[in-house]
Amino acid sequence: MSEDVDKMSCEAFQAQLPELIGTGGDMAAHPHLEHCELCRALLADLETIAEAARQLFPIEEPPDELWSTSNRPSRMRRRPGMRTAR
Repeated sequence: MSEDVDKMSCEAFQAQLPELIGTGGDMAAHPHLEHCELCRALLADLETIAEAARQLFPIEEPPDELWSTSNRPSRMRRRPGMRTAR
């Protein structure tokens, strides 16, 4: 970030949001948010949307049997007329 974060514009902050969110850090502690109500509201909305998405598609651990069968080599039967990959 070449721009001083205390004087960062909303446009610059919002352009960096995907990278900042992707790092998994505490966005609420970002210096720009200390003085910008608009970007605080935007971040709150994004967090609400992300939480709603997590509720729609909860993370489920695959069954243990999956790992025991996925390590076996697969055998694909060649059917008549089927081309092989080159």
